[in-house]
Amino acid sequence: MRSLLSFLLVGATMTAQAATVDLAHPDALRMTPKGATVDPTICKAADGSELVAVTFQPSAQPSLVLSPKQGNWAWPANGAMRLRVQNGMPWPVTLIVDIASNGKHITTTVGVPPGPPQTLSVGLKPTSPRAFGMQVGPPMPFDEDRNKWLVATTVDGDVDAGAITSVTLSMPKPGAAQTLLFGKLDTVADDIDLRQAYNILVDRVGQYTRSAWPEKVANTTELKRRANALPPATDIKNLDKYGGRTDLAALQATGWFHTQKQGDRWWLVTPEGHAFFSLGVNAVNLTDGRTYVQGREFMFADPTVANGAFSGTSDSRSDAGSQRDNGMNHGRWWDVYASNVALSLGDHPEAAWRKRTVDRLKAWRFNTLGNWSDPGFAGDHRMAYTVPILIHGDFNTVSTGYDYWGRMPDPFDARFIKATEAAVAAATKSVRDDPWLLGYFADNELAWAGQGPQGRWALAVGSLAQGPESPAKQAFIAYLKKTHGDVANFARAWGVEASSWDQVAAKGFKAPDPNEPHPAIAVDYIAFLKLYAGQYFRTVAETLKKADPHHLFLGGRLAVRTPETEEASATYADVTSINTYTDLPEHGFDVAAFRKLDKPVMITEFHFGSADRGPFGNGVAAVGSEEERGKAYARFVNAAAASGVIVGTHWFQYVDQPVTGRILDGENSHIGLVGITDIPFEGFTRAVTDANASSGGGR
Repeated sequence: MRSLLSFLLVGATMTAQAATVDLAHPDALRMTPKGATVDPTICKAADGSELVAVTFQPSAQPSLVLSPKQGNWAWPANGAMRLRVQNGMPWPVTLIVDIASNGKHITTTVGVPPGPPQTLSVGLKPTSPRAFGMQVGPPMPFDEDRNKWLVATTVDGDVDAGAITSVTLSMPKPGAAQTLLFGKLDTVADDIDLRQAYNILVDRVGQYTRSAWPEKVANTTELKRRANALPPATDIKNLDKYGGRTDLAALQATGWFHTQKQGDRWWLVTPEGHAFFSLGVNAVNLTDGRTYVQGREFMFADPTVANGAFSGTSDSRSDAGSQRDNGMNHGRWWDVYASNVALSLGDHPEAAWRKRTVDRLKAWRFNTLGNWSDPGFAGDHRMAYTVPILIHGDFNTVSTGYDYWGRMPDPFDARFIKATEAAVAAATKSVRDDPWLLGYFADNELAWAGQGPQGRWALAVGSLAQGPESPAKQAFIAYLKKTHGDVANFARAWGVEASSWDQVAAKGFKAPDPNEPHPAIAVDYIAFLKLYAGQYFRTVAETLKKADPHHLFLGGRLAVRTPETEEASATYADVTSINTYTDLPEHGFDVAAFRKLDKPVMITEFHFGSADRGPFGNGVAAVGSEEERGKAYARFVNAAAASGVIVGTHWFQYVDQPVTGRILDGENSHIGLVGITDIPFEGFTRAVTDANASSGGGR
């Protein structure tokens, strides 16, 4: 039964219409095709709609411009344009809509699927799924009130709704003629169409309401039965208790996990001295299913869950790039995953959930609990695990302009050294004597570079832009003085105006981009980036080895990075960890460079997502279907295991993200081994099991 809100919204959608023009009867409408042809013959659709066919010919951007024969159109300021449209092709077609007024434009791009006519709705104000707290919006079209609705969920620009001069319908470079049929164009007041697009998206167990898939459950009884199904029986051979391979030649046994090179191949080695390829999973925890409810209660079949046993309050607001344009980033949340785990395992399910989860992971031939996993697993001593060292404090930070998770720590700041000591002490306190600990990560995906063609130099440029009190800037200027001596020599080498070092030290110094007439700029930037990265990794490595001399330093989980960062990591870390979302490992980092550095690498985040299991997003590395996820996983892991330099791969992540977006940043993708109901994706995990077994996870 639909909620009262849904009923009211539908009622408003049916009555609040203001017809404007009709492309099938264009008496007051001027239609100007450019690279397109209009067939004036009226086509009657099965639902009675009257439409005319417009064929967009192959060209750069064929278009049809609609404009009033006299004056402008006065549309509601906060409303939306509606246009009846039908795809005349047997495949989806991309349509660009541009609404103009006095030099201002509102634009959107939509995919029009084949099928019956639908109502395209384009709001007259900018919007995006981010405004609703998620990174990817609901699939279109959707059915409501016996009609198909194609609501533009991403709209950019600005327009004066009271003085609309034109609507342009176009296509981007069609390779062959493409035909769409158009009918009545009218408007509606307020944002009722957009709101309806997000109405009741999730059911009472957090599943998407408008589609079906094999793992979707109809009720809590089915959820309990399927979540509690036992994993396949396993009789894994040729592995020691840590997951090391006893079928290969024995390596050095130290009592701790360590690295060792055997011939041309690097290995992780178990405490018992056996080769170990780390097959891990990130974010194996009970807290990754949290999604904000407050402020968007209309998206939930039962919004009272935000006040139940698995709810709380958070505030994710910050100036980090991950929070830009996020419209739902604080308030009450519902932990969808933890709630569903309790449905299947009862109250206080932590221990039972950990056992069930490790049973599954072992059956799927995983051997490592990756970053962000529940610390409770450490005491179970059933699987190797990792620990993060998260360095926070009041030390100076530097902006690279990217700053997705925040600004870069300034490793030259004495306060950073103290913060590192405190973070290392906290991370190592209870695990330093545990042989099941694989090692430690330092921070996560720091912004070692910026964006764009000059992004490699962003950390150097950002440091020089700071004031004279910045330790990073002081270190850079000390290097420049040592290298160039006199400031005049520096100014000539860089092609800048500077008559004193005080000018360079002043806040706001604009460092130039490297250029051919002044090669010293790039040389100096590279030297400083080496100093910066070396200072960071050396500080962490030395501090960690003092606190825990036994375990591995697994690097900094590099994402945006430079060659200087990789070299410093290889110098000071035991293993360089890289997060890369590519089809193959070698497309995400320079394998040959690490062979030359002669240090091992671990891929600490990768995944393949699809959009056919509920959540709207398909991850960073997208594939077309659930079946393709398994094939892509096998290709990636097999290539990593064969590289000789990669010693492990860690999948991100264990559970699907909430349909309505996680509280951290609104990510909402199908990338899990299990769904938000804690039911495994059987086809995918079967493919994962086979790939892991062939890559060192045991037969």
